[in-house]
Amino acid sequence: MQTNSSAPTNPAAAPSIGVWLAPLLEDLTLFRRDLHMHPELSHKEHRTTDRLVERLEAAGLTPQRLEYTGLFVDIGSGPIKLGLRADIDALPVLEETGLAYESSSTGIAHACGHDIHATVMLGVALVLARMNDDEPLGGRIRVIFQPAEEMMPGGALEVIEQGVLRDVPRIVALHCDPHIDVGLVGTRIGAITSASDTVRVELTGRGGHTSRPHLTEDLVFALANIAVNVPAVLSRRIDVRSAVSVVWGQIHAGSAPNAIPGHGFMSGTMRCLDGEAWEAAGDLLDSTVRQIAAPFGVDVHLEHTRGVPPVINTEAETGLLEAAARAELGPDAVVLTPQSMGGEDFAWMTQEVPGAMMRLGTRTPNGETYDLHRGDYNPDEQAIGCGVRVMANAALRAIRGVRH
Repeated sequence: MQTNSSAPTNPAAAPSIGVWLAPLLEDLTLFRRDLHMHPELSHKEHRTTDRLVERLEAAGLTPQRLEYTGLFVDIGSGPIKLGLRADIDALPVLEETGLAYESSSTGIAHACGHDIHATVMLGVALVLARMNDDEPLGGRIRVIFQPAEEMMPGGALEVIEQGVLRDVPRIVALHCDPHIDVGLVGTRIGAITSASDTVRVELTGRGGHTSRPHLTEDLVFALANIAVNVPAVLSRRIDVRSAVSVVWGQIHAGSAPNAIPGHGFMSGTMRCLDGEAWEAAGDLLDSTVRQIAAPFGVDVHLEHTRGVPPVINTEAETGLLEAAARAELGPDAVVLTPQSMGGEDFAWMTQEVPGAMMRLGTRTPNGETYDLHRGDYNPDEQAIGCGVRVMANAALRAIRGVRH
């Protein structure tokens, strides 16, 4: 278990959220199911944005729409003490859960848990609004519902460009984790995610008969060499402790077994644990692809989309989340989580202000272990209440200056 501070908590300064959450929890669960049934891809989250705005306005709050999709809302008054961020977009994945409220949009699903993220942060806003109506919070909390996390380099950059982080001194977020039991959260200080790029290599050349490859530019063979040798070269040119990983997800070429095609492409991702190594690996990857392709005489069109750096969890903000989790979920609620090879555009926000992301457990204890970005991902909905309690408690601690 990771511990960042042995300082005692102050229950009077950061009261339990459960009593405020209880009357809202059933409605939040139904809200999440509604989002789940109507998933929307990056930059198309119009209905999702509308539903969030409607619910926040019904609670007497004044949400502000972002350009195109997404929104933010402030609760309380005075200087902003903490920002909380949720992402709201879905994935181009076919849902295979068989749930009564499964996706009504074929080929689109909340397979990464963003419906949970959005619902948790809605719950935080509603809980804090009720508390503020009962007695002023003594500070202001900004809750951000960010679009397009799944589209690199990510909607977080748009949020920053629109000035939403202006005057936000620190920021926190959460991400569903199907490998952690519900009721627990995972944290770590330092990098919690990895840098991630997308790469597409398109080759063209003279096609021909497979009996006479010397009269063609054999781009299938060229693609195969790129697929195998690019990861091998990077593993010898970049410090292995940085764990540079190039993995191909698509290779397409040809339509007949005895014909060498004139066009083909492959695409994949490059991931890296270390931000500095990520920068170096990017330049090296581009030159390596071209050098490997050169002997085959094919024309190369390379699209290398620089994605996101690692999310760097600062010590103070990680401690804030850990203290909130222990206060709400119990003294053993925090587990140390490994650094993920996944990319996350919350990294852009943590480059702007100190911040931290925690892993929200969504696995039913003794239940099935799913994985993210899979059509059968089915998080335990009890995670909603856990997430609201931790994040709302963290907000109160930030406002009231509670040590952690």
